[in-house]
Order: sequence, then structure tokens, then C-alpha cells
Amino acid sequence: MPLHGSCVALDDDGVLILGPSGTGKSDLVLRLMGLGWSLVADDQVEVLARQGALVASAPPPLRGMLEIRGLGLMRDLPAVDSARLRLAIQLRDTPPPRLPEPAQWTAHQIALPLVALRGKEPSAPDKVAFALKAACGRAAMAAGAFPA
Repeated sequence: MPLHGSCVALDDDGVLILGPSGTGKSDLVLRLMGLGWSLVADDQVEVLARQGALVASAPPPLRGMLEIRGLGLMRDLPAVDSARLRLAIQLRDTPPPRLPEPAQWTAHQIALPLVALRGKEPSAPDKVAFALKAACGRAAMAAGAFPA
């Protein structure tokens, strides 16, 4: 069953973006695409377990589609078929804790690091990029959402 969310990828590393309607999931996807990220899925994401990893894709009827508030539903956008998930983002309207405790999002008994962000903040795309680097072990953090 598809999840209500969106997904983008940078190279082969996917980020699942979750949150209630109106928290900026599609808007964040649009801003990340403008920075060179690839669309995987918008509005609904299928997540499967493959060889011990989580893989995200769009339901076939929604592949290459993105809802852009104020413009409508855009079709035939370049999109990748799937991406290995490395990180989950939970969008919220309230500020997250300054130094959050590590959290996880789990599907098919496979856990991913989970980071809470305000999707509409101007720095949200940069925070997603830093969080993905940390989740992939390419950035060290002194304290925060990932184990030291």
C-alpha cells in the first residue's frame, strides 16, 4: 500500500519525505529538484524491502508527476524509477528541537534515520542534503539527530 509522502534522490541515495498535508512536501521536492536532485515520487510512495534495504518508487500512474501548488499537477517530469532509501524526513509546522534525540522510521523491519524539519524554511533543502550526507556516513556530527 503506498504511503502518503514524497521521495527524491541524489545520485542513488533516496530521501523519503513524510508529513501532513500542507507541510510542504511537494514544495520541498520542487526546491530540491532545482538543486539537481531527482524526483522519485510525489504524493504517494511505494516502499519495498529488497536485499536488506528499503527501495522507494512511484505508483506507475503517478510516475513523473508533481503537484505544484498554484500551478497544478505537472506531468512527464524527469524522474528515476526507484531509489534506495537512506533517510526519512518528517515535516512539521512547529520548530524541531535544537539538538534532537536520534530517531528512526521503520518499514518492513528495516530502520532509517528520521529527521524532523520545517519543510517551508528557506534552509530546508540544505538541511536535507546535510542529513543525507550524515545518514550515508559522509559527514560527521558532534551532536544531534544521528548517533555519534
